[in-house]
Amino acid sequence: MPLLTAILIPMTIVIPLVSGMSLLFLAFLGGVAAYVGGANVLCGAIRVTFWGALAMAVTAGIGALFGTIV
Repeated sequence: MPLLTAILIPMTIVIPLVSGMSLLFLAFLGGVAAYVGGANVLCGAIRVTFWGALAMAVTAGIGALFGTIV
């Protein structure tokens, strides 16, 4: 779905909206995975969203460090 979002929205807001949609779908998929595994759905969604957001931030930070967009 984030890829579909990137195709359909204007280029001026691509980065923030695709990042937000990616986090939204990470939360959804984390909840689904927790449900299927018999774990707490909210805890699973939060865990996957947190680590996904951290990974995006680190990637963006590395890109800024080297003066490029990753």
